[in-house]
Amino acid sequence: MTGEQVRAARALLKWSAKKLAEVSGVSYPTIQRLESRDGPLAGYADTHDAIRKAFESHGIQFMVSGEVATGLGVAIGREV
Repeated sequence: MTGEQVRAARALLKWSAKKLAEVSGVSYPTIQRLESRDGPLAGYADTHDAIRKAFESHGIQFMVSGEVATGLGVAIGREV
C-alpha cells in the first residue's frame, strides 16, 4: 500500500482520517504521518495490515497491476 492509495481509499469511503483511525485501531497521528508521504507506507507491517483490513472489511481491494478484482467492492491498483 502507498500513501496515495490510503488517501484514495478514504476518499472513496468518504472517511476522515479520524474515522480510519477509529475503524483500524491505528492512532490518528500515525494515519496522518503515513498519508503525508507518497510511495510505499513506512512503519510496521502490523499497522499496514490493520489499515488494509479496515478498508477490505468495507469493500476496498488493493491490487497489483494486472490482477482481477474478486467479488464486490472497489479496487485500487498500482503499477508493479
